Amino acid sequence: MPDEVNTHDLVRSLHRLGKQILLPSVVGDDLELHEYLGDSTLAAGTSYGIQESTGPLFTHYGDIHLAVIPGVAFTPQGDRLGRGRGYYDRLLPHLSCPLIGLAFPFQILDALPCEPHDIRMDAVIY
Repeated sequence: MPDEVNTHDLVRSLHRLGKQILLPSVVGDDLELHEYLGDSTLAAGTSYGIQESTGPLFTHYGDIHLAVIPGVAFTPQGDRLGRGRGYYDRLLPHLSCPLIGLAFPFQILDALPCEPHDIRMDAVIY
């Protein structure tokens, strides 16, 4: 999203290094993960108009080594506030890898309202 930390250069650099990159795509009320195979496999998504991968669908969640997660706000302890649609609330329980929140410094707050289903990040980079 335009108000989130731009990860485009990071994605391209890691892909050039041979790392497998998965990007989320909004499908109905859920997020699907699709492999990034280069900028030629990006297209504007129908829900938010942001660039989403049209690469192969990825469902082997246990094979994911690290997830970088956006948010509206975070606490230094890893609490995360999303946009309220629950996309990541439904995806994150399937992941067993470290979860890293990525934020601008102004997105870090002392406390956030959290519910039992909210999944805490293992670390937040800001």
